[in-house]
Amino acid sequence: MHPTPEPEFVQIFTTGGTIDKVYYDAKDDYTVGDPQIGKLLEEARVNFPYAVEPLFKKDSLQMTDADRARIRAAVAAAEARRVLITHGTDTMVETARALEGIPGKTIVLVGAMQPARFLGSDAEFNIGYAACAVQLLPPGVYIAMNGQVFRSGKVRKNRAKLRFETVP
Repeated sequence: MHPTPEPEFVQIFTTGGTIDKVYYDAKDDYTVGDPQIGKLLEEARVNFPYAVEPLFKKDSLQMTDADRARIRAAVAAAEARRVLITHGTDTMVETARALEGIPGKTIVLVGAMQPARFLGSDAEFNIGYAACAVQLLPPGVYIAMNGQVFRSGKVRKNRAKLRFETVP
């Protein structure tokens, strides 16, 4: 019998987006709250080493090229070879493209169509799926959403169907 290798460390960066949104009352809009991924991974009792580092709390529609440069710099500087990024779904594809070309890293972006705090949210499933993907995929940039892994540059968000899909 072969021993199971020790899992690699996963660096997690959070940027905001729907996955972290909070709804206060009928008079308020959603606002981006504290990152939820650490709590969800703890509740799931994951058994791989990770650290969560918030970069900012923004709706992805408010992200700028400077924000994407900050994400890229953080990923490039991370000692970990495996990087998971929580991100809003509206501009996730653009950020994935901005991360292309970072050598030797497996980078997976993940988000949710509904806040993680909501019952029935896709956040828990997407995070679990992305946590597995980041540990198994070869170096490159990926988006893990809706039970699929997409290569950067070959994916789009279908707003009408509320899902991601491969670009034909």
